Amino acid sequence: MPDSRTPPHAGGNRTPDRGASGEDLVAEWLQQQGWEILHRRWRCRWGEIDIIAHRQPAASGHRQGSATLAFVEVKTRRRGNWDAGGLLAITPHKQEKLYKAAEVFLANRPDLAELPCRFDVATVRCREQPSGGSTGTPPGVPPSPVPVRLGQPVFRGQYQLTLQDYIESAFARG
Repeated sequence: MPDSRTPPHAGGNRTPDRGASGEDLVAEWLQQQGWEILHRRWRCRWGEIDIIAHRQPAASGHRQGSATLAFVEVKTRRRGNWDAGGLLAITPHKQEKLYKAAEVFLANRPDLAELPCRFDVATVRCREQPSGGSTGTPPGVPPSPVPVRLGQPVFRGQYQLTLQDYIESAFARG
């Protein structure tokens, strides 16, 4: 199934772009780490994979010299959430759906099917800035790009986002 984007108001979320903003931040960080983003919000009948990324051997520094394919689940949460920054939302049922979606993706991309694959999880903390709040940039002037670093907040639109954690191989098929 081809790459698709979720409509802005899908799911009835009060702030529909919070999750997308977190995914944007993680995709930006991955690219800074040498990853190529193959798909965003890839969908099939089993669900959605937030980010599918590929890293070539030269960028990865792996001793084995093999490329890697990562299926990344991004959880963007406000402070004081009930589910440990989104980690508790990745239940065994959710993991199984991600495995099945990854299998469908790989069936459609035989050129990638032999690569080592992993399931990563990124947690992002999001704080909405009050309207009229200052991010240090005059109104109408876009902020200069700031590298994304773990644990350091950045401002994107109306949000202060912090990539709290990036867990490689967060779960494996049991």
